[in-house]
Amino acid sequence: MATAEEYEKMSASEKKKEDWMNSKWRPMMGWLYMVVCFFDFVMFPILWSLVQAMGHGQVNVQWQPITLQGAGLFHIAMGAVLGIAAYGRTQEKLGGANNGGIQLPANVGTTYTPPAPVGQPAASNFGAPMATTVTQTYGNPGAMGGGFGGAGSFGAAPQAGGFGGAGMGGGATFTSRTGKLGPMQPDQPEL
Repeated sequence: MATAEEYEKMSASEKKKEDWMNSKWRPMMGWLYMVVCFFDFVMFPILWSLVQAMGHGQVNVQWQPITLQGAGLFHIAMGAVLGIAAYGRTQEKLGGANNGGIQLPANVGTTYTPPAPVGQPAASNFGAPMATTVTQTYGNPGAMGGGFGGAGSFGAAPQAGGFGGAGMGGGATFTSRTGKLGPMQPDQPEL
């Protein structure tokens, strides 16, 4: 560990350097887990069978994986360690750690940010109401036609509204700013 005087004499690049253990522990945990799994599920069963075959002439007892003893707690623990380590490293990269991370604005993150309170204007027009044109055919029996083969039913030619339009019994629709038809959204109840 450097003293305060030695630390002041260090260049900026030397101050940013990490100890090898701090920078390499995540990959080492992954490699360690792979080696343990390889030996417990591949090498030891083969060696166990060979030892039995050479000693007794036949294989009598199957290899019991050591890491599966105790309900596989080893695998659960390693999964948690590696998962949390990967998540932590992702957060470090997004935060700009090690001079190689992505530099994001302060208001951007990977966590949920709640919407603006009700009654206050939204930051963008994403949730703002759009100007719409409403075509109401619900409750108008003349627009629907009726009967088998009648206008707006099975066997009849599609009307000008297309699939889901007024001629096919689509109900209330609106026209967006781009001219596309869409279903009318019901009013949201106020809680």
